[in-house]
Amino acid sequence: MGRPMRVTALLLIATMSAGCSGAMSDAAPTPTPSPSEAATEPPKVTPSATSTTSPIAERLADMSLAEKVGQLFMPVLYGAKPGAASGENRARYGVGSPAEVVKKYHPGGVILFPWSGNIENTPQLVALTNGLQKASETPLLIGADQENGLVSRLGTLVTDVPGSMAIGATGDPSNARTAAEITGTELRALGVNLDFAPVADVNVNPDNPVIGPRSYGSAPGKVAKMVAAAVEGFHDAGVAAAAKHFPGHGDTGVDSHTGLPVIKHSPARWRELDAPPFRAAIGKGVDIVMTAHVVMPELDRSGAPATLSKKIVTGLLRDDLGYGGVVATDALDMAGVRKKYGDAEVAVRAVLAGVDLLLMPPDLPKAYGAVLAAVKSGRITKDRLDASVTRLLKLKATRGVLTASPADPEDAKAVLRSGDHREKAQKIADQAVTAVKGARALPLKGDILVTGPAARALAGMLDGAASAPTADTPTTAEIAAARTAAARADTVVVTTEDAGPAQSRLVAAMAATGKPVTVVSLSAPYELSRLGGYDTALALYSGGSASLRAAAKALDGTLTPSGDLPVDIR
Repeated sequence: MGRPMRVTALLLIATMSAGCSGAMSDAAPTPTPSPSEAATEPPKVTPSATSTTSPIAERLADMSLAEKVGQLFMPVLYGAKPGAASGENRARYGVGSPAEVVKKYHPGGVILFPWSGNIENTPQLVALTNGLQKASETPLLIGADQENGLVSRLGTLVTDVPGSMAIGATGDPSNARTAAEITGTELRALGVNLDFAPVADVNVNPDNPVIGPRSYGSAPGKVAKMVAAAVEGFHDAGVAAAAKHFPGHGDTGVDSHTGLPVIKHSPARWRELDAPPFRAAIGKGVDIVMTAHVVMPELDRSGAPATLSKKIVTGLLRDDLGYGGVVATDALDMAGVRKKYGDAEVAVRAVLAGVDLLLMPPDLPKAYGAVLAAVKSGRITKDRLDASVTRLLKLKATRGVLTASPADPEDAKAVLRSGDHREKAQKIADQAVTAVKGARALPLKGDILVTGPAARALAGMLDGAASAPTADTPTTAEIAAARTAAARADTVVVTTEDAGPAQSRLVAAMAATGKPVTVVSLSAPYELSRLGGYDTALALYSGGSASLRAAAKALDGTLTPSGDLPVDIR
């Protein structure tokens, strides 16, 4: 592992204050040197064994400038094995294997995705996380977007836990804590020490294309309680939590992955609506707050997205809300943050705004080189750089990352999808089922036909039910087949998920048969206002197996729906 560890149990109490002394500048970016150019810096002075300097300060002093700059980055690495070469890594980073990228750029962490080939099965993932840690002189934050529900990067490896809006429908913050503890415990067993959750956005826009069911709901006070409980649950499990997306992404009709949303909340409106969940997360010691690529002109008239806004990151988050932990960007490959500046300048401006961790830069060599050059030129002061690295080291110390043992694949097998975890997840799903309309028609009687995108799975949970499955966007032929099948049924169940025109036609066609129609909504329940002709509606907020089992119980009368809508439906 290189230099010896100096981290002890004192890490939790011996800390170094972290300030923010960098100043914003509009000067043109300087050339972007490679990591090897940092070798020209003056020699380091390592504190003696008798120094009163804290262990974190000692580790900081032992880092080269190149290593410090590397700590600010959390890239995507490609491949399933730490030592296996990938053409994608070679094209992007100049070296083939994930381990070589870690050794070259000294990143503070990495983020895992199935689409980058990182996640195949439990033994493979444990070997990957252990191998990446072995390659890094400073232990890594290894993160994943495992929000549950709509955003579940680890798929079937982990317990199917309902997503945030389903938990919001239960009205019980203890469910948020339980869900986070389940997920956190399983992530930790895999060697993943950071979950980019919970979502702290208050979703008040029915047309929000990117948050929706990822939010706990539309009531700031209720969302705040859920977020606070989730942070506690992740900490119970020993993993870091990240509240997102600051200053709030719940009132937008634009997806920041593809555009730049503008939210015109006044300062007073922001404090009333958006701030409470973040304030609650901070009160529970949340490890990371992730910024949003949104413009809030009433909070910063410069037009800069929050990720690049010193008024928002330093002014609101740090000074106003009193947050002293790590600030991370949302993914820097998203269009919302790339509208005005190039990928090199975006990285520099984010640091100047007060950000500590730069997530998923689309061009790591360019971004790394730009930040390194900015430090050498003085545009980013060395004190400003040290403040960010110190915050990152404190996070790693607090969550045990600096002293963690390698993950054990046998332990992981015992923990993942355990009977206890699945039982607790099912209890949450059962409590979430909400009867939006026609509860008195339950349980359903007679021969049941289930159609829609989850038809086969749900029908298999209902004794004797038939199915007429469709794609997410039903074709004309699929709708016709469902209409024919409905003629042989006494009642029809239509599963819907973010219903568009085609699913609306499916529901209308089922209603036209004259048979009673029950809609089972698998996503944000706003879709129910876009559908017509149904007699009964259940909201599940999630399409996982636990939620479908809960729906089956409600449909056959073994469960009485007890959930409450956590959002308003027009």
